[in-house]
Amino acid sequence: MKINSAAKNITLLLLISLSFIACLKEMKEPERKIEIAALSDDELQLKADSLAKNILIVDTHIDVPYRLNNKWEDISKRTNDGEFDYPRAMRGGLNAAFMSIYVPSNLEGTGRAKKLAEQLISDVEEIVKKNPDKFGMVYSSAEVTNQLNKIISLPLGMENGSPIEGKLSNLKYFYDKGIRYITLAHAKSNHICDSSYDPDRKWNGLSPFGEKVIKEMNRLGIMIDVSHITDSAFFDVINITKTPVIASHSSCRYFTPGYERNISDEMIKVLAENEGVIQINFGSSFLKEEIFKKTSENTSYINQFIKENNYTREEARRFRREYIKENHPGYADVKDVVNHINHVVKLVGIDHVGIGSDFDGLGDSLPDGLKDVSKYPNLIYELLKEGYSDEDIKKICSGNILRVWGDVEQYAGDLNKTK
Repeated sequence: MKINSAAKNITLLLLISLSFIACLKEMKEPERKIEIAALSDDELQLKADSLAKNILIVDTHIDVPYRLNNKWEDISKRTNDGEFDYPRAMRGGLNAAFMSIYVPSNLEGTGRAKKLAEQLISDVEEIVKKNPDKFGMVYSSAEVTNQLNKIISLPLGMENGSPIEGKLSNLKYFYDKGIRYITLAHAKSNHICDSSYDPDRKWNGLSPFGEKVIKEMNRLGIMIDVSHITDSAFFDVINITKTPVIASHSSCRYFTPGYERNISDEMIKVLAENEGVIQINFGSSFLKEEIFKKTSENTSYINQFIKENNYTREEARRFRREYIKENHPGYADVKDVVNHINHVVKLVGIDHVGIGSDFDGLGDSLPDGLKDVSKYPNLIYELLKEGYSDEDIKKICSGNILRVWGDVEQYAGDLNKTK
């Protein structure tokens, strides 16, 4: 009986201790909200501005190279067009901007995809060469951390796997040129996998060559980007990869039902189990259902009209621009980006979400409060209002993506040591 009594006392003490710890955890969040509520809007904005300047901000998708390929501007100075340049990036606290080496889907199989990728990479290298005091190429996650508050790091990500052109050796070739993630497809299915935008699902996921691509990317230390690909291709990737994957510029399908370009709740959970990260896209049609629907209606009408009238490329571009101007679907708000972040955190926790704006790649579709790279403090301000801690914000702004990048590097390093 004495033993039973002692055991009961120990059990009771253990339960009381656990309850106390649980109470402390529950108190933590209200206390933080009281602390934030005590700050005026001006004080909160000052805190957001300070955080933006003192933490690492990594944006995994900015389409500067293709923008400059169409119309060259000196981004070391304030530019008239676009959403990225050095002065605005510095104002926004941006530390590392993944330069998207975007190759249009219509170059698949033409022999020109690899050449365009090479040209865009050379353009970024030329920007750095001319402005070494402002920009720097980086090739590892550690280099990003080391360049904090010195210059703006420009790592490279390839959007669309078409430049691989059916040769695994091209993966090593582009790795050596600095490519650190590859978005497997874009607007059309290619020789690697199916695209979420393309009704033609030739492979029903990854192609046989695409399966080899995943393994080789793992071996080399290139992050696999599942943005743009079909759900079937996503699950094929997850079943093969030995490393965490990223969605470099996608948002939550929960808010845009039927939009396969965004990531479903089930996929977000699987992504988290894989230790990966979803980088939230800022495009208004990615963020709000009504804007997505209106954008889809506009796109269908424009494409049909252009086809029926047999417009030239220039006529089609002009018509598209004028029609959207007259029938604009509207804008989301910076708070909508936070809603998507909240949703991911609610589903899988703070360790699996980041930012992949798609600046310079969305046209006139950016949300109010996030129109260019100078506006990251506005996002941090809204995150603070939601009660996110400084440590949480660090994870969202860079910690999570740098962890994934580091894990991918580590796997490749360990694999190659054993050979």
